[in-house]
Amino acid sequence: MPSLVGLLEQRELSARRRVDELRGEADRIQAELAVAELEWQEWVIARRRVDTVLGPHGGTTADAEVAEDRRDADAPSAPRDAVKSHVPVWREELPWSVLSVDYQRILKALADRIRLGQGPLTCQEMAADFGLDVVPARVETLRSKAKRLVARGWLAEPAPGRFTLAVGVAGTTSGS
Repeated sequence: MPSLVGLLEQRELSARRRVDELRGEADRIQAELAVAELEWQEWVIARRRVDTVLGPHGGTTADAEVAEDRRDADAPSAPRDAVKSHVPVWREELPWSVLSVDYQRILKALADRIRLGQGPLTCQEMAADFGLDVVPARVETLRSKAKRLVARGWLAEPAPGRFTLAVGVAGTTSGS
């Protein structure tokens, strides 16, 4: 007859495997979403530029601004998360100030860890450091942001679920 502890361990292992599978799937979907958002933004820019060039008066700057404002007022607004989630691809000397406050907060926490000689952070540890409730919704929000920063080159993920600043990013704190 199997022991109760052994049965519990089997169930725990099974649940952990399921969580790992779902995290992997979520990571894959996040990566696809990042690519899709970038493509969408590029098409929006292309359409605006073509409208500007083909617009009345040969597309002067003033005309472009008026046309853009008119289009933006009539167009359905973009999903809130798509607008808020814009994270530029990191390049040398790009200041942290180009990021929203939430992303800057993540970078600062990881920079502090490096300064103190500590290792990478998990999203649960970040949530606790930020004074947030360590509940799945908050942790997954941080994980999504951290993964977006990894995809754009701001962070590195040396081990699954553990984040640190990417090489070179630590030197770009000016303006943060």
